Amino acid sequence: MNHLPEPAPSPTTVLRSGPLTWVQQWHWFEHTIPAPRRVNPTPLADHCHVPPPATLPDVLAALASLTARHEALRTTVDPLRPIQHVHRADWAPLPVDCMDVPDVDASTLEAATAALAARPIDPEQQPPWLARVLLEGGKPRAVLLAAHHLVIDGWGLAVLLDQLHRHLLGNDAPLEASLHLLDTVATQPLERARAAEQEWLMRLAGNPTGVLAPFGGTHGGEGRHRLQHRSVDAYDDLVHVARRYRASPEVVVLAALAHDVAARTGEHRFLASVVVSNRARADLRHSIGVRALTVPVQIDLRPGAAFGEVVASVTAASAAAYRHGQWRPAELVAAQARMDRRRGIVTVPTIEYNCYSWPRDYLVPACDTPPDGATTWITSAPDEPCETLYVDLGLDTGAVVLDVTVGDHLLGAEAATALPVRLCGLLRALADGAECPVPQRPSAPPAAGWWRAPQGWVCLPEVEEVLRGHPGVLDVTVAPDGDAAREGHDPQLVARARTTPHVTPDDLHRHVLDHLGEVPGILAPERYVLSPAGLASGRPPATSRPPATGPERALAAAVAAAVGPVGSPNSTDPVDMNRCLAEHGVTLVAVPRLLALLHQFGFTGIASDELAGTASLGHLALALEPLPPRAHPGGETSP
Repeated sequence: MNHLPEPAPSPTTVLRSGPLTWVQQWHWFEHTIPAPRRVNPTPLADHCHVPPPATLPDVLAALASLTARHEALRTTVDPLRPIQHVHRADWAPLPVDCMDVPDVDASTLEAATAALAARPIDPEQQPPWLARVLLEGGKPRAVLLAAHHLVIDGWGLAVLLDQLHRHLLGNDAPLEASLHLLDTVATQPLERARAAEQEWLMRLAGNPTGVLAPFGGTHGGEGRHRLQHRSVDAYDDLVHVARRYRASPEVVVLAALAHDVAARTGEHRFLASVVVSNRARADLRHSIGVRALTVPVQIDLRPGAAFGEVVASVTAASAAAYRHGQWRPAELVAAQARMDRRRGIVTVPTIEYNCYSWPRDYLVPACDTPPDGATTWITSAPDEPCETLYVDLGLDTGAVVLDVTVGDHLLGAEAATALPVRLCGLLRALADGAECPVPQRPSAPPAAGWWRAPQGWVCLPEVEEVLRGHPGVLDVTVAPDGDAAREGHDPQLVARARTTPHVTPDDLHRHVLDHLGEVPGILAPERYVLSPAGLASGRPPATSRPPATGPERALAAAVAAAVGPVGSPNSTDPVDMNRCLAEHGVTLVAVPRLLALLHQFGFTGIASDELAGTASLGHLALALEPLPPRAHPGGETSP
């Protein structure tokens, strides 16, 4: 394998700089999370074949032309601030290497693409993409591309590969320079963002999001199931249904998934976290920049509604979610966390839906699968359960490809295998002309130990286990409050605990807030309903608590500095250790600076994703550790 040099860029190569868009800020924050802890796989990776008689110099010339056309291919980001820099077209050598292979078949392409996706990309110092040319007998047969999600999204990578292939065919008509995100960032008025935030929070305030857990698999979970289902027949069905309802195939599959959830669980209002792309305008269709945004889509289905109404409802909800989420997603997350903290609940979207199929090196095809039929791969791993159902849709070479990742406590292996088959079966019935109305009642009973609360489903044994883990708790029972239901109020979950004298209801409430999402085996969607006034005790909320220990003072100082001028470990007066970061106004984009300040104040031991939840500052401070002593060049250890 031949690697080209990758020198660090010089600041003199920067043509212009500006802020990251709100969409990019999601991936910028994710970039700060240690790789083994990230939820979404990065970078994106895919490939295209090289048409004969194109040569290796032709491939390199095409990549150089695309680099000159797309500023995104020569953009770097700042490590501590949400800032991006556009460099000159010749600022660095093309990040391309070559690899000789005996045969460029499907298995070779899949393995090579996964291997390239595993290579690290440094978006702070190097071009945010990599390319690898597969050579067979010295001739280029395929080009693999990997791109960092900070600068290029899945749709953009597909656009890039299409332009590369057309360039190699000689059909690449001259195009104007691609629209860069810096060209549009100034068009986002903050007053509209604030209005969108308030409207969206109001919509989400009363929406139950727990729809799968009580109908799930093995209690406690034994691992996560990773499944890919590929159906050639379903492709024609999907195209037919999409034309029938005048919707995109991606929306139709999401509508089918929503229909299946309603049929299985009986829930008709729930939350899906959906990747929505904004490529409607002509000037955006050829942009490779990050325009797709993961947004919470509030799905409302009417029992008895025909599938056409389901499609219309999902389409409208997706459009509204993008409109309300495109402005300030980092601030929206913080505001929603503040709202959830006040309500005393922790919410996790139940469904993650993506319209881009990730390369999966762990999927092994079954030996007896016919090449022109439905193909299924499945494997279970004994790692930590997946908290959410992830469904990725791919439309590759005339087949519908559904990738499913789900914890065993949500869906067991059998149920996970049945899900994509059921979705394809629904598409078959719709293609045959069936209306497929939304069922009134669930097709599966809830699992034992679950209770239906207004905000979602609650696993009573798991809440009791969390409370018993608090020091001083001798015994505890968790049960619905029947008095509230009899008086016409929303039902509440009440925890009755027998404790030692020093334990207060507020202590237990904070303990559940801080630990419910961190206990291995907690069943998704990780939420509960408890009185913020202290577990139905009638007591007022706890008063503000100032920092008391060295780590708490350092964290408080870093919080104060992250939302204002840089301070010192002594500037901690306005910081309440009983509240979470979001309640102090710390957003996702401030987390890297917060970590840098903690390091400056002499503490480490905490990762960026741990700072993004609803845990109190007092709980977070427990994880902080002093930095190890540094050795001077002479070998002596500093005091």
